Amino acid sequence: MPRKAVISMLKTCDIIDEKNKKLRQISKEVIFPLTDEDKENIRLMEEYLVNSQIDELAEKYDLRPGMGMSAVQIGVLKRYIVIVHEVYDENDKPYFDKYIVVNPKIISNSTEMIYVEDGEGCLSINRETIGIVPRYARVTVEGYDMDGNKIKIRAREELAIAFQHEIDHLNGILFIDHIDPKNPFKGQDIYRAI
Repeated sequence: MPRKAVISMLKTCDIIDEKNKKLRQISKEVIFPLTDEDKENIRLMEEYLVNSQIDELAEKYDLRPGMGMSAVQIGVLKRYIVIVHEVYDENDKPYFDKYIVVNPKIISNSTEMIYVEDGEGCLSINRETIGIVPRYARVTVEGYDMDGNKIKIRAREELAIAFQHEIDHLNGILFIDHIDPKNPFKGQDIYRAI
């Protein structure tokens, strides 16, 4: 009698919290080829991010909405990230742009700085935070796809912020580290809100 396949899925509780010391460690470069475990982790991360942005599924599975995730957030100290960005076609129909980048590096950035007006969020920060997180308005990211092919991505605005946020994770940095504790809204009059 054939066995039923076990469908595994990341849940919000599988994402490590800021209290976990792993989030403050620097993730290690990935050596190709990717292991089956890494491929499965990437699949799970992508699936979580897509489902978390679809209201019915987010509610059904109790998922916190997220746009990006780094491997360290599921306890894996390796340098890969997944970003799922909802965009709209010419008919205003939404679809997802998906970015999987292994060993990502920001190789250039704009001088213009921006911040998320409603505040940046993070799947690993389970508390209310206030303050401005200054980010570059545009970045160019280099890295590799899952097969080890070199890729380059030019990102702007919200997508640029997501790349900076996730690459910070790989270096043990959380978005709250960018907020000035003495003056959380420092730079509000200088940087552009999005």
